Amino acid sequence: MSHRYRIQFPPHDAHHLEQDEVSFFVIEGDKKTRLRFHDYDKIYPKPGLYEQVFYDRLKCNSPKKVGQQLKQALDAVGQSISELRVLDLGAGNGMMGEVLKQHGVARLIGADIIPQARDACLRDRPSVYDEFYVSDFTNLSADEIDELSGWSVDCLTSVAALGFGDIPAAAFFQAMRFVEVGGWVAFNIKETFLDRSDQSGFSRFIRELIFSEYLDLHHLERYRHRLSMEGTPLYYFALVAQKTAEIPADFLERHEITT
Repeated sequence: MSHRYRIQFPPHDAHHLEQDEVSFFVIEGDKKTRLRFHDYDKIYPKPGLYEQVFYDRLKCNSPKKVGQQLKQALDAVGQSISELRVLDLGAGNGMMGEVLKQHGVARLIGADIIPQARDACLRDRPSVYDEFYVSDFTNLSADEIDELSGWSVDCLTSVAALGFGDIPAAAFFQAMRFVEVGGWVAFNIKETFLDRSDQSGFSRFIRELIFSEYLDLHHLERYRHRLSMEGTPLYYFALVAQKTAEIPADFLERHEITT
């Protein structure tokens, strides 16, 4: 991933745009291509572009932060992170998986809805995941459910992928149901998702889930996720929780949460 791209951020003020609406330019020779931040199907095929934009230029810190907090929560209860069987949802090109491997996780599977994510991960980090599924978690087949269940997942991670329509509430809920009782959940969300003024389905789902009897919250921390294009900090929450009971299949309907 040594290739470097000429990247240009638009001169206009992007404060009024949602994070998934913000765009940038990639200049290759005399070709100038405009890409939105969430155009992952177009970003991932360009080796190193994702890292250059979000990690080099915008100083994204989330995989490292969430990985550290998961490790600390496990250390606090005397459990080894190396024993976990992790499902990394919205795995992208494997940034979070790489952090988990560095912490010693031995069994790790990735999942993303777009094939370009798996292709990029196999290209850039081929040894990170034991398996990588390209699946729609809102519409899993019986075979996919059987295969995913066979991994006996006891930890779910999801970093920089929740909200904004990337992973809807129904998909995250389905992934949560694969986690065995006593297992762990570690993820990050934009800070406004915990604000009760946000009545979107995903925000309400996260609040109901965090404070339900099905999760025991071990860690909640506000931190700087990355910088905006203007250089201002964007704050997220990192959460680590333990699953204490099976989540009912009608959880979303019971709380009238749209998916």
